Parts: sequence; C-alpha cells; structure tokens
Amino acid sequence: MALNAAEQVSEQVPEQEPEQVPEQSSADNFQILEEKIFRTIEMYKAARQAQASAERDAQRARQQLEEREEQLVVLKREAVQLRKEREEIRGRVEKMLEQIESIAEERAS
Repeated sequence: MALNAAEQVSEQVPEQEPEQVPEQSSADNFQILEEKIFRTIEMYKAARQAQASAERDAQRARQQLEEREEQLVVLKREAVQLRKEREEIRGRVEKMLEQIESIAEERAS
C-alpha cells in the first residue's frame, strides 16, 4: 500500500528540475516542497479512507455471503424434506388407487 501511494504521488506530483527554475530562491523551493508534502498528505488520507471503505464493503460482502450460504443449507434441507413428503404422499395415493381398483373389481364380479 505504501509503495502504491508513493508511486501515485511520484506520478501526480511533477518533479521540477533545478535547471528549469534556476532563479527560484530557497524560500520558493521550500514553498514548492511544502505544497508537494501537503498534497501527498491529502492523497495519503484519501487512500486510507478508500481502503477503509473497501474493507467495510468487503466485510459486508463476506457477511452477506455467509448469510446466503446459511440460507442455501436451510433451503436444501427443506427441499429434501419436501421430496420425502412427496414420495410418502405418492405412496399413499397409489395405495388408495389400488384399494379403489380392488373395490371396483369386486363389484364388477
């Protein structure tokens, strides 16, 4: 993270070559340096805030994923239970149909 911030700072803060500004006084150079430092501090604060926000988002996403996984387990259990109930009811209906057929055959004979 620190290396990333340093790279961003070096990309965003243009370096001034001493040859380009030979007439600047020490006070001017100090002011330029001070401005660069303040911009760097602001960028660092923004990066820290962005990182904290990303960490909160990641934690929220992990929590939601965990909740969804728990819901999935519950739904799978319910699906298994419903299949068992369906098979039980199917068996009971088949038995009733067999009884109805046997009664109809007795009456027919």
